[in-house]
Amino acid sequence: MNPITVIPSRLAATRLPRKPLADLLGKPMIRHVVERALEADVGPVIVAVDDREIADALAGSGADVVVTGRHHPSGSDRIHEALALRDPDGRYDVVVNLQGDLPTIDPASVRAALGPLSDPDVDLATLAAIITVEHERTDPNVVKVVGTALAPGRLRALYFTRATAPHGDGPLLHHIGLYAWRREALGRFVRLAPSPLEMRERLEQLRALEAGMRIDVVLVGAVPLGVDTPADLERARMLLARPR
Repeated sequence: MNPITVIPSRLAATRLPRKPLADLLGKPMIRHVVERALEADVGPVIVAVDDREIADALAGSGADVVVTGRHHPSGSDRIHEALALRDPDGRYDVVVNLQGDLPTIDPASVRAALGPLSDPDVDLATLAAIITVEHERTDPNVVKVVGTALAPGRLRALYFTRATAPHGDGPLLHHIGLYAWRREALGRFVRLAPSPLEMRERLEQLRALEAGMRIDVVLVGAVPLGVDTPADLERARMLLARPR
C-alpha cells in the first residue's frame, strides 16, 4: 500500500461557527488534527479546505493545503477533488479520510484503520469502540455499527444506524468516522447518487454498503472527542491540556 492522509475542513459550521479556526490551547483546532495525522505517519498529509483563511492558519504546519470548491456535499467529495489536484496519476492507492474535528484522535487508531486493506476484498475500513456510557446506547447522535466478527477486534460491517442495534443483550459499537479507502473505491463512491438508506439515516457510509462495497471495522479502545459545540471545544481543551 502507498497511503496518503487527507483531512477535509470547511469554514461553515452550524453549531460551532468557524470551527476549524477555534482556539485550542493557543492554536487553531485544525492544526491539532494535522499534528495527530503527522504523528500517525500514514503517508503525506493533505488538508482539503474550502477557504483561504484555513489555508493561511496552516502555514508551516507540515501539511500540504489544497483549496477546493465550496460546492461539495460531503467531505468525501472534497477529498476526491484534492486528490485529483495533487495526485492526478493515482500514485497513492489508499486514502485515509481523517475528519477535521477530531483533535484528540489517537495516532495509533489512524494507523489501525489500514489493517483490513491487506485483504483485497475490502473496499474501505473504519473504526468503532464498545459503548460504555449507558445513555449512548439510545442516543441517535451516536452512530452504531452492526457487524459480523471476522477475528478478534475486527468485523465486517452489515449496517450502520442511529437506532439502538442490534437488539438484545450484548455490547453495542460506537462508530468512529474515520475511513481508509482504496483509491478506486473512493472514486466509485463519489460517482454514486445518494442511496435511500443513506438519506433516511443521514449516514453517508450506507451508500457504500447499498452499492455492494465491503466495509471492515477495527475495534479500538476509545472514541475520540468530536468537536461540534462550544461545550465540546472546552472539553477538548481539558483533554489536550493533560500530560501525554
